[in-house]
Amino acid sequence: MAAPADRAAAALPAATPSTDAAGPLAAALAAPGALTDRVHALYSYATTSNLSYTLAAVMFVVLFHGSVATALLGGWAALFVLVIAGRAWTAWSYRRAAPSDDAVSLVWLRAWNAGTLASGALWGAAAWLFYGRGEPLHQLAMVLVIYAFCVGSTPLLGWQRTIFFAYIGLSLVPTIAKVWLVGGPGSHGLAAVAVLILAMTVRLGRNYRDSFGELVELKARAQRLAAQLRAETAVAEAARREAELANRAKTQFFAAASHDLRQPLHALGLFAEALRQKSKRDDETTQLINSINASVDALDGLFSELLDITKIDSGGVEARPADFALDEVFRKIKLHFEPIAFEKGLQLKVRGGHRHAHADPLLVERIARNLTANAIRYTNDGGVLVCARTRGSKLLLQVWDSGVGIREADRERVFDEFVQLRDAGVAADAQQRKGLGLGLSIVRRLSALMNAPLSLRSRSGHGTVFTLELPQGRARPAAEPQPRSSAPPGLTLERRLVVMIEDDPAVKSGLEVLLESWGASVIAFDSLQACRQWAQAAEPSMLQPDLIIADYRLESGHTGIEAIRALREMADRPIPAIVVTGSVLSSHEREAGEHDFHLLVKPVVPGRLRAMIAFKLGLR
Repeated sequence: MAAPADRAAAALPAATPSTDAAGPLAAALAAPGALTDRVHALYSYATTSNLSYTLAAVMFVVLFHGSVATALLGGWAALFVLVIAGRAWTAWSYRRAAPSDDAVSLVWLRAWNAGTLASGALWGAAAWLFYGRGEPLHQLAMVLVIYAFCVGSTPLLGWQRTIFFAYIGLSLVPTIAKVWLVGGPGSHGLAAVAVLILAMTVRLGRNYRDSFGELVELKARAQRLAAQLRAETAVAEAARREAELANRAKTQFFAAASHDLRQPLHALGLFAEALRQKSKRDDETTQLINSINASVDALDGLFSELLDITKIDSGGVEARPADFALDEVFRKIKLHFEPIAFEKGLQLKVRGGHRHAHADPLLVERIARNLTANAIRYTNDGGVLVCARTRGSKLLLQVWDSGVGIREADRERVFDEFVQLRDAGVAADAQQRKGLGLGLSIVRRLSALMNAPLSLRSRSGHGTVFTLELPQGRARPAAEPQPRSSAPPGLTLERRLVVMIEDDPAVKSGLEVLLESWGASVIAFDSLQACRQWAQAAEPSMLQPDLIIADYRLESGHTGIEAIRALREMADRPIPAIVVTGSVLSSHEREAGEHDFHLLVKPVVPGRLRAMIAFKLGLR
């Protein structure tokens, strides 16, 4: 059995032709809801129509009172009251029903048309019965009122051809016939004018019907376009939500996996450094250890690139612009990359470090590092220049190289993820060691984060220049120079007690061996519970830890911060603390400030750990 909505939809096409709509109007009214809207518009004029009809009827009664027999005038007036009362009751019922279905609205349309045709018949009857009686001025006024109602019905009835013709026929045809039959001076001329008026009214109705059809068609088309837009918007919104969920899932995966993925790499570096301490006189073993450390560094770099991409995409990086001099950035670049360039037989030059920029110094340094590493990687002869120069109010940070260059077809593609251009002069295995092809993708993301335009110019076989456009900064007052001294290459921790909390056995063993090779006494725990039990049972006057090294993530959701608090409560003093974490997507800076510890991100290079321990213990 068909549903009510289906039956109504099926009934509508058969019922719609009763409106006598043709052409685009018929198609427009066949659209779901179109007829309902039109019927609602008709009934919205019900009060105005009934009031104007009543005023005209009262005027007729007043004008022809005494000229027309009382019984005749009273009978016409009574019929008029019945018709107006019926139309008023129909309008009231319609407002209560408030139909929203086209098939039901068609019933109310027929009720409206019946009342309209009854009113038209009463106007025609008034002309037939009253014309020729009373004053000529009264008769002319009656004709004009009937004509006015016919013209005024055009907006309401013009879209229903049969009903419109029937209404003006019932109203004007008896009027024209009566004027012709009464005769007298000017009657035939008046009748001819009335016929002309009838023809003009018919023409007006036809024009209105055509215009109204186009209007309804435009409305229907706009509704269809709106519905299509809503559907497409819903699809796009669903796709956007799905993409956000996928991106969030990727970010959460990296955040969760970061710690576990970095653990073995961290342990490998610690074991290699501990082995170096025990094999200082064995050149062959030292060389193998250097190779292990180089591989660890390379793997750490690749892993960091992946995490950098994820961190930027997840909104974990924010630009904090400030005025700073480029000399410190350039100093770090030269210190880090000059040995690498020397090993390849290249010259690395830096120029313009005295200039100042207004940007995030950390992001600028990251961009400069990636561009410099990329330039050295793809340059086999000549050199690399890192420089800063001004152009108007802008500062141009540029990295030039005399390398293989970039073909025009590849100049946009090089910024895509995992893209590495093939260098014909380099073996395939060496190509694989060049990384994952994320360096320039990170550069573009970071430059966009700072709203700093990034451009590229290159000649294949002659070299490339990358230009980062930054706002110029102002020089800050020079701080008093601090005495600088370098830490000795060897760090001794003799007579130092280090408490370590690490739940990963490999990392725990490697770090313990490394610290003991530096001369420290180590007490190691693999859980927060074991650390708390030791702290509660220990005698503070006998055991005074000099340093705490704790992993951030411990068993059962506990953190190294809890272990630091327990040990400091035992010693009743702020023991220096270092927290090591494998997550780079979480920001622990606020916790570090609140609980007075320094943070190291795995894998921790032994040299960096040594420098951090020296800093925390005040060793030089």
